[in-house]
Amino acid sequence: MPVDTRNLIEKIEALPADRIAEIEDFVEFIRLREQDRMLTRAAGAASVPSFAAVWSNPEDDVYDAI
Repeated sequence: MPVDTRNLIEKIEALPADRIAEIEDFVEFIRLREQDRMLTRAAGAASVPSFAAVWSNPEDDVYDAI
């Protein structure tokens, strides 16, 4: 479903100032949470080469079949 940002903005603008402040806090929370998730994914991806030797070795090949 496409996002109708203009409609959303109109709905927000119709709210009292204290509710707009709540929405702004919530949007900031979502933005920071997404930023944290992106950093976590990037850190995980960056660690893959470092662990490749540990994860991929002849002694542990038996676990690859599980």
